[in-house]
Amino acid sequence: MNNILIKNARIVDGTTDRAKDAVDIMLADGKVQDIGPSLTTSGDVTVIDARDRFVMPGLIDAHVHVIAQNANLKENAAVPDAMITVAAMNLMGAMLTRGFTTVRDLGGATGPLRMAMEEAPIALPRLNICGKALSQTGGHTDQRGPFDSTPVPDWPVPLGALGVICDGEPELRKAAREQFRTGADFLKLMANGGVSSPSDPIHFLGFSRAELIAAVEEAQNTGTYVSAHLYTDAAILRAVECGVHSLEHCNLITAETARLAAEKGCIACPTLITYDKLKSEGASMGLPAASIVKVDDVRLRGMESLSIMQDAGLQMAYGSDLLGGMQPHQSGEFELRGRVLSSQTVIQSATLIAAKLLRMEGQIGTLMPGAFADTIILDRDPLMDLSVLSGQGESINTIVKGGEIIKHNP
Repeated sequence: MNNILIKNARIVDGTTDRAKDAVDIMLADGKVQDIGPSLTTSGDVTVIDARDRFVMPGLIDAHVHVIAQNANLKENAAVPDAMITVAAMNLMGAMLTRGFTTVRDLGGATGPLRMAMEEAPIALPRLNICGKALSQTGGHTDQRGPFDSTPVPDWPVPLGALGVICDGEPELRKAAREQFRTGADFLKLMANGGVSSPSDPIHFLGFSRAELIAAVEEAQNTGTYVSAHLYTDAAILRAVECGVHSLEHCNLITAETARLAAEKGCIACPTLITYDKLKSEGASMGLPAASIVKVDDVRLRGMESLSIMQDAGLQMAYGSDLLGGMQPHQSGEFELRGRVLSSQTVIQSATLIAAKLLRMEGQIGTLMPGAFADTIILDRDPLMDLSVLSGQGESINTIVKGGEIIKHNP
């Protein structure tokens, strides 16, 4: 951990529609210590001159699957835990290279895996987890097809499995409590049909209202919230009415439901890049044919959903939701959203709004004093050109995570 003084920092953090006037930022003991003009230093301090560059808080991806090394999730669940652990470390290392200093895992990563990542020999993003996502029999993450009579896997399931199957309130409550027992920060439900599973058309509703309400109660009992996988308007409306807070995907949302979600204080997390890449690369990456057929059901309405949610005042966090070999496209979501939304709004999604969703406001997604010393320095102004955030971090000059310099090109 270094004490670092960043000089001449023009900050872009989503709070303004232009880069702020140059200031100095002092990072000490892993936190932002001070910010202001002409800061002075004493002792052992690394000085980084950000003149002619732009400084952002570390990015936040609020929808990843760090254990998904294979787009075929049934095959992924069969990979030995040791191999999944190494793959997760490699995937997370690449995420940090792209400037993501915090990621929220939406199914698969467990408390023990997070502990292992914190002991990894390389720097990795901060990891926020739900444990295993909860699915009903035949729902999203139930990878058994219609002719597969394999019994429902017992708990604990393999590390490579995204979810656990539970039916009825007693099973759901027990599964939820197991996630919290093993370190989950929040709870994830599969409340709608999905693309990457074989037996649930997109329009299927996952869980009963009573089960959804039970899950919300279990989350509230531990002081946290429920996230749900949702595509159709009927599923989104039902989830909002039952108290779900984090609305994943939302491709088929209507204006009326978006307004209600905004009134309830929900946050949406669109993940458009995953459908774009599932369409173009899914088959070559191992996605089953039955899943490929379902992609267009949600892909074609994705861009429209951004406008609907923006107009309704429903806040949106940044998410990618990529699987297997498509994971390197994580930063492509910036430019996709930029076709519809302002650059400031897109940047907010990966800073302020994502931090709010993770309930880490003031700690991440900002460069105010007291926040974690997570920052990236860019060669170009992202408010003028979102493509500076794309690719594999080629345009990121410097990455600092928790006060540790991960990358720096003087």
